[in-house]
Amino acid sequence: MLNRSIRKSIAMTAVLGGLSSLSMTAVAVPTIKADGSSTVFPITEAVAEEFQKAKKGTVRVTVGISGTGGGFKKFCRGETDIQDASRPILAGEMESCKAAGIQYMELPVAYDALTVVVNPENSWVKSMTVAQLKKMWEPSAQGKVSKWNQIDPSWPDAPIRLFGAGSDSGTFDYFTEAVVGKAKSSRGDYTASEDDNVLVQGVIRDKNALGYFGYAYYAENASKLKAVPIAVREGKPAVAPGPNTVINGSYQPLSRPIFIYVNAKSIQKPEVKEFVEFYLKNAASLVKQVSYIPLSVTDYNLVLENVNKRKLGSLFGGVPEVGVTIDELMRREGKL
Repeated sequence: MLNRSIRKSIAMTAVLGGLSSLSMTAVAVPTIKADGSSTVFPITEAVAEEFQKAKKGTVRVTVGISGTGGGFKKFCRGETDIQDASRPILAGEMESCKAAGIQYMELPVAYDALTVVVNPENSWVKSMTVAQLKKMWEPSAQGKVSKWNQIDPSWPDAPIRLFGAGSDSGTFDYFTEAVVGKAKSSRGDYTASEDDNVLVQGVIRDKNALGYFGYAYYAENASKLKAVPIAVREGKPAVAPGPNTVINGSYQPLSRPIFIYVNAKSIQKPEVKEFVEFYLKNAASLVKQVSYIPLSVTDYNLVLENVNKRKLGSLFGGVPEVGVTIDELMRREGKL
């Protein structure tokens, strides 16, 4: 097992194993620049660490956390080679990339169970419906829905303190689409951050808190947080997040694919091509180690085959989609 933690609140990582043996004044070390989603960050960070160890300091990889939206702004300006994304590229971002002459490959690298959490001292929430989440998070709730008993009369007359993704986050886009019914449609009076570690700590410190973020951040802090099972609607069974419920398609609507996007010009560089190949060949083990849900080895091979065929563009057409299962995603990947 690798010794790593995603609790670090850093904006960049550059593990340069063996670099001390090189003369920086004499040797220019190629640098691969990745940025974007804090949800995908732990995977790309893990891959970057292992890749740099394998390359013995001859290649440098930096991994930033600007959020999916913030990362796409950089990616579509040609500032980064790889974009971590917790949702597919949107129409406006596609237009920005097109205007700048940026072509790209969309590569699914894992699945996530977007997880709703409460403090372990919260004894009243056993599960929630999507309708209850909507009542809590929709724009009209701002300044009005402020106590737990407004969601369920049997819950206490105590303040709700909300922690959620910032507006540059793909998690924000996906959660609002899945729960409220429209991407970016949310109340604004909550603690927001593109750094999921900030949200984790907020819920840990407050008995009355509720938050949402990627499954890996919950799994890393499972002893300090309580995941809330979600029911699609009243009368339907509530389903807890986890690898099995994502794989069998029952954790809906908060199960989602997560991606990296690769600049088509960048992959012509030998070090970027080698990194992407390393990513896909090692993702099955590294994704699991950072507590996301890996694709099958067969699925990763299909994605790698599409890289070798230089399959460009997005399978989603710039339109947000909720509830795409692993099987459906891979059927799309197989259509060239």
